[in-house]
Amino acid sequence: MTTAVATGKRRKRRDVVFPVVNTLILCLLMFITLYPVLNTVAYSFNDGMDAVRGGIGIWPRVFSTDAYNELLTDPAVYQAFWISLSKTVITTLTNLFFTSMLAYALSRKEYVLRGFITTVMVLTMYVNAGLIPNYLLISKTLGLSKSYWVYIVPTMFSCFNMIVIRTYILGLPEALVESARIDGAGDLRTFFQIILPLCLPVMATVALFVAVGSWNSWFDTYLYNGSKKELYTLQYLLKMKLATTQNSANAANTATDALATASKVAPITIRCAITVVSAVPILVVYPFLQKYFVTGMALGSVKG
Repeated sequence: MTTAVATGKRRKRRDVVFPVVNTLILCLLMFITLYPVLNTVAYSFNDGMDAVRGGIGIWPRVFSTDAYNELLTDPAVYQAFWISLSKTVITTLTNLFFTSMLAYALSRKEYVLRGFITTVMVLTMYVNAGLIPNYLLISKTLGLSKSYWVYIVPTMFSCFNMIVIRTYILGLPEALVESARIDGAGDLRTFFQIILPLCLPVMATVALFVAVGSWNSWFDTYLYNGSKKELYTLQYLLKMKLATTQNSANAANTATDALATASKVAPITIRCAITVVSAVPILVVYPFLQKYFVTGMALGSVKG
């Protein structure tokens, strides 16, 4: 009896200690994760000259909005924002449409060439021609350089996303497709009315991948549209602003010029403000896709 009571007490202590320790560890990890974000926001709202001293934590030491005024008073920023937003939306929709349709076709067991085509496409993930052939193909052969379509056409399909969606479709009950065909539904109707609604979790996951990649991309602008300011994306424009600010700070020859430069457009505050402005749209979208993101990643990795 005494042994049973002692065992029960030890078990009760373990039941209490584990949640407490687990909660403390999770809180520590949460703080470690959030601190760089809060520190970046604090620097972005801090006075430039004071920020150069360093030592700022999660709250601005000398509050100032000069960095944001420097960014948001430029009309080019809003034009670049529209270019980035439109290309992100169009790229995401077209990529989901074409990638999911091919994924459905390659998931059909009755399609004889599905194994061969899948193997060839997977090989493209490991063997790449390189930057120069890609540039020549897009710029010279397709003639997409210095045009808005250079942001859309090369990103209309992704082999990795196709594999993820195809894997998810393979996990769906085959009886759904068979019953649809018994009722007289063709492949297009089966895909759009049966398969596509069931693929919402994995589609949301892939949409997040594509949207984040498209929103953050700037190298395509650098390669193909660097000479057309009206086609600058937000990321590229902000990168150019950061480089200009850094050059202005380095070019300050006198102590007075250096102080004046640091007080308004210090590179560190501009850099942090650029980070915040660039990340806000994705942070706004992500909570709406989070539940689908977790489900899609879990179910999309069941089969190979």
